Amino acid sequence: MKPSCMCRLSASLLLSVVLVSVCAPTVCAETYTNPVINHNAPDPTVIRAKDGTYWLYSTESIPNLPIYKSDNLVDWDFVGTAFTDETRPQMVPGGKIWAPDIQWVGKKYVLYYSKSQWGKEWECGIGVATADAPEGPFTDHGKLFLSNEIGVQNSIDPIYVEAEGKHWLFWCSFRGIYAIELSSDGLSVKSGAEPVMVAGTFTEATNIFRHRGYYYLVGSAGSCCEGEKSTYRVVVARSKKVIGPYVDKNGVPAIENGFSLLLEGDDTVKGPGHNANFVKDDAGQYWMLYHGYDASAPQEGRKVYLDRVEWDADGWPSVGEGKPSKSAEMPIIKGRGK
Repeated sequence: MKPSCMCRLSASLLLSVVLVSVCAPTVCAETYTNPVINHNAPDPTVIRAKDGTYWLYSTESIPNLPIYKSDNLVDWDFVGTAFTDETRPQMVPGGKIWAPDIQWVGKKYVLYYSKSQWGKEWECGIGVATADAPEGPFTDHGKLFLSNEIGVQNSIDPIYVEAEGKHWLFWCSFRGIYAIELSSDGLSVKSGAEPVMVAGTFTEATNIFRHRGYYYLVGSAGSCCEGEKSTYRVVVARSKKVIGPYVDKNGVPAIENGFSLLLEGDDTVKGPGHNANFVKDDAGQYWMLYHGYDASAPQEGRKVYLDRVEWDADGWPSVGEGKPSKSAEMPIIKGRGK
């Protein structure tokens, strides 16, 4: 994807009674266009490696969970899969690998994943794998739990969070959002830990992000997977404590399905949602990758879009005009001359 150029001129100056337009040299800001991955790669999760590269993993649109790499959050190259036919997780035989979450825990890349089949909400579950490098190879450690073992229906969509001196897993899809404490290596449920419900049945695809004293629970509501008819959208609530209580902008508890809108679709992009954890560029700007249907070609699946996250005066996140951008200024990455 070749970046284009957005040019800006200085404002006019008023000198005495005469209005004089003074034009400074143009400043050329590179731009990108959405989508940044122009094929089916739903439910992205992203991490920045120590060398500054970004790595993205998605629900398997090809077998064994695809991995992409980028130097700038815009241009993504397919580099392989997290598993092979031989190393593929065996939990939930016949199930697909959905909605991964990539994290750095201890000295390992830790990949949480869902294994599920449509409609089998008590047979699905969450597993975990590790690797020494973001491209793998990943070693599967098997299941953390299945729905029928943990007592939580539709146990998919994991997200790992280190907060308040503990290690947490948040998960579940439209059956409540739950949290449970994990062991210090993140590879098992802590002995004696029990699920805690932190949000109602309105959302799935949870992400937890801490910013200026608040934890933000970002999730997706609506129908994810119906092409141009999808109603998926990104919503948010926040709390001073990692397991709540979370509330929306009007103070309605998330446990009662109180969430505020962050991003929704338009005539160009349908059903945007299931965002990755927010990541930073080298200027400290936050970015959100998420999937959506290109309204002109919904049959091509859920593509990956990128937008910058800003923060309003009350500390709530916002994304542009609340719609996916068609074009925007590039992230600022060292070595790109910006």
